[in-house]
Amino acid sequence: MPHEKILPETNSSMVKPENDLVLAKLAPLRSHLQELVRAGKSRITLDLARVEVVDSSGIGLVVATHNSVRKTGGAVEVVNASRDILRLFQSLRIHQHLPVSGRQADAQDRDDGPDVAAAHESAAH
Repeated sequence: MPHEKILPETNSSMVKPENDLVLAKLAPLRSHLQELVRAGKSRITLDLARVEVVDSSGIGLVVATHNSVRKTGGAVEVVNASRDILRLFQSLRIHQHLPVSGRQADAQDRDDGPDVAAAHESAAH
């Protein structure tokens, strides 16, 4: 089960998956996110600090959660994505629909590819 932090006096949750977002490991996270949506959480932050791999099922879960939360005027944000995951989200243009940011260490070490801050800023507009 993913670690969750419910932010005080808000309708927000930060979810920190403990496994890669791949088909074989998604069921508990999918159930948890569905519970949050049913509970009316308007802002869900997915902290991918412990995630190294995302497959098409993981992408689908992020997008489906975003679509469900957006219907109620809410938002999903992805934070602490690895460099590879950030590039995957950018290549699929997911960052144009929801905020996606990378790990600070990756951002500091990086000298190629799109700017991490730019991915976040483009989603905000």
